[in-house]
Amino acid sequence: LSECLFFFAMSALDQLKQHTTVVADTANFDLLEQFKPQDATTNPSLLLSAINAEKFKALVEEGVAYGRASPGAPEAQIEATILKLGVLFGREILKIVPGRVSTEVDARYSFDTDKTVETALRIIALYKEMDISPDRVLIKIASTWEGIRAAERLEQQGIHCNLTLLFSFAQAVACAEAGVTLISPFVGRILDWFKKNEPAAVAAGDPGVASVTRIYHYYKKYGYKTIVMGASFRNTDEIKQLCGCDFLTIGPALLEQLAADTSPVPPVLSPAGAADACPDAQIHLNEANFRWMHNEEPMAVEKLSEGIRNFSKDTRKLEEIVRSKLFG
Repeated sequence: LSECLFFFAMSALDQLKQHTTVVADTANFDLLEQFKPQDATTNPSLLLSAINAEKFKALVEEGVAYGRASPGAPEAQIEATILKLGVLFGREILKIVPGRVSTEVDARYSFDTDKTVETALRIIALYKEMDISPDRVLIKIASTWEGIRAAERLEQQGIHCNLTLLFSFAQAVACAEAGVTLISPFVGRILDWFKKNEPAAVAAGDPGVASVTRIYHYYKKYGYKTIVMGASFRNTDEIKQLCGCDFLTIGPALLEQLAADTSPVPPVLSPAGAADACPDAQIHLNEANFRWMHNEEPMAVEKLSEGIRNFSKDTRKLEEIVRSKLFG
């Protein structure tokens, strides 16, 4: 009885951590200290929210000084500054989390394999200059065909990748076949689309949760090593329904709710049941098949394009702030 009482006194967050690696979707150091996730992930939106905060002033000044000293035209100095800032925030995050940090390649390179690889190598070089091993870094890349090919090349060089903005089964299959380290299927954004466009589908269950569940079972059934990390949650119920998923990246508000919640969170997903739970035959995709299969999912087409546009908008806003700091 005492063991049962202890179990139910545990927070939902602590219960979740028993079955799933929890990643914090924030660059806020205080929150990282509070919730003690294994990994953390950043993106231009998070950097944008942090760049003018007083507590990060010294970090920003270090990044700006690096940009001013970088060779080239003003646009090249702005790019160098933003890359440096991302790595500086990553360095500070790695002082808190025991695992890895995801650092993002500019979303505007999502359709340029060579530029994505080049930028990723620059990011890794910046980390190495700070004596941070590439093993503690995930390069975050949009799950376009070109991005997946870039990740394949980087993984072959021992550079680990997080393929983000993943909405379709085609994207998941292609990432697994490319041998990427980790994928980030976006649960909440899938739900958003179906609520707006096909509300009847939501009545049968959360389509975002169903998408991640299908990918998880497929990977485990066919022995793919790629980590499934559910992302972009709208509520704690979605998170609880994916308890047992390899990783889940969760924003601060939902982490706080889970920490205050003491309801039971039993595991839902496990490798043991994956083979029986997966009805999908194994498939192999070339570029033409990938593009067709992805195109057959209107939600995925719209949300991938929208996600790339929104990340690029935040990068442009970040560029304007950096420009003013560099050149006045």
